[in-house]
Amino acid sequence: MPRMTAARAAVEILKREGVAHAFGVPGAAINPFYAALKGAGGIDHTLARHVEGASHMAEGYTRTHPGNIGVCIGTSGPAGTDMITGLYSAIGDSIPILCITGQAPTAVILKEDFQAVDIASIAKPVTKAATTVMEAAQVPGVFQQAFHLMRSGRPGPVLIDLPIDVQLTEIEFDPETYEPLPAFKPAATRAQIEKAVTLLNASRRPLIVAGGGIINADASGLLVEFAELTGIPVVPTLMGWGILADDHELNAGMVGLQTSHRYGNANFLESDFVLGIGNRWANRHTGKLDVYTQGRTFVHVDIEPTQIGKIFAPDYGIASDAKAALELFVEVAREFKTAGKLPDRSAWAASTQERKAQLQRRTHFDNIPMKPQRVYEEMNKAFGPETRYVTTIGLSQIAGAQMLHVYKPRHWINCGQAGPLGWTIPAALGVATADPETPVVALSGDYDFQFMLEELAVGAQHKIPYIHVLVNNAYLGLIRQAQRNLDINFQVNLEFENINAPELGVYGVDHVRVAEGLGCKAIRVTDPSRLGAAFEEAKKLAAEHRVPVVVEAILERITNISMSGSDIASVNEWEDVATEPGHAPTAIKPLKV
Repeated sequence: MPRMTAARAAVEILKREGVAHAFGVPGAAINPFYAALKGAGGIDHTLARHVEGASHMAEGYTRTHPGNIGVCIGTSGPAGTDMITGLYSAIGDSIPILCITGQAPTAVILKEDFQAVDIASIAKPVTKAATTVMEAAQVPGVFQQAFHLMRSGRPGPVLIDLPIDVQLTEIEFDPETYEPLPAFKPAATRAQIEKAVTLLNASRRPLIVAGGGIINADASGLLVEFAELTGIPVVPTLMGWGILADDHELNAGMVGLQTSHRYGNANFLESDFVLGIGNRWANRHTGKLDVYTQGRTFVHVDIEPTQIGKIFAPDYGIASDAKAALELFVEVAREFKTAGKLPDRSAWAASTQERKAQLQRRTHFDNIPMKPQRVYEEMNKAFGPETRYVTTIGLSQIAGAQMLHVYKPRHWINCGQAGPLGWTIPAALGVATADPETPVVALSGDYDFQFMLEELAVGAQHKIPYIHVLVNNAYLGLIRQAQRNLDINFQVNLEFENINAPELGVYGVDHVRVAEGLGCKAIRVTDPSRLGAAFEEAKKLAAEHRVPVVVEAILERITNISMSGSDIASVNEWEDVATEPGHAPTAIKPLKV
């Protein structure tokens, strides 16, 4: 039997589980693992500037292609605690990432040794499993089980903590005969799907709510096929955006308190039946449940049995992987259609498209300082359907989701449940690493951008080009808007006069010089008529220099973005809505007045 260190065995398993890239920061307690990584070869590594950044890079990497599992690596103590936010983000959005940490020697873990912390206990609430491996012979089994868990049921992250003496201990392990464990995924039965379709047939105005579980299952094509067979309009959730193209005739728009379309909410409120697949009824999607559920029958399909009924009780629930369920939905729908048992939904579907043409938000403003809506209009013009957008939270993300267009799954890569500021830059680097051939465009407000902007240097060092659109109003804009309810505007104003950049006025941080100091390129735009040219220049700079390129748009200080504080029937539009086609020139459908 071959003998090797436990660290080398772990690396060999990573390779055989399909890992080709890792993100991390070496340190004393994880250096044996890094030695094995170098010795084994076959796994590329990107050096992060912050270990939390490495965890978000791993998330972005996973989210880019079906089957990807991002790996982040750090040393003992604070490296592990720094990655907790990435683990929280991953478990909230059902994203499998593997976090590997070093640890103090087994003999001193409980003796307050330098950087010895019980990271497994800290990580347990935000992982599917978190283990400190105390016996070197267990390393292969722990890694094998980690990949099994990450792929089985509802996907999610795993943490493996390796004491330094465990890493260095030699064990017997034969990588040539290693085999991954098969993943377990619950599958719907034919009887369950037939019942769901029978309930569906009894409705007059049904909708499908398509969640991120469909993207995780790589089942977007099946969802579109089922919708087209039945003629039922589809509401993608924020995590499911891109399952079917925004310009598809069955796309009814997004629903919610914030990241929603006017026509999406209106279409939902007209519905009488909702089939949710791979979604979790997030509160910013549903708002008040009495408004969301009143007068509607619900069928819920989810891979996690305990998710069914967690938010509200559906009329019928099915525990199933989205792909397994949709394969049967398509099969049953074909048979029903051949037998003439599917109702004609064309009038209902057409009415959803009428609302799409009538209920639009205005994006075209010529104001200086510019309104954020104009930025998204120009982004729609500059960036085509191949673009992968990456963003996390804030008014920038909310407005972006209301006004940008997405045409393919995994082309809106958004941290949904956790929404940590700073996520966008490292996640975009992970996405661009996983798919260097596809244009990647990140979107941040100024505070999200400043949280982890040191990671831009990673893009410069490792030649990872992408475009970062930075909308700067020198405010914590979403928090300022939320504070209106308390009649305060407290500790959210980021303005100051930068003594080194008087041309900025009160817009504070000179993001252009900071980005350039980190080895990247940057363009500042103050006139909305110059945005298009700036985006084209950014494309050229990224292609020429192979680094991230920041396009900073200087916004008016205060803009209230459309949203509701309670329910989907009472969204406050704040700005004048579109009343003529020129108000929304990049809308999916020309405005019908």
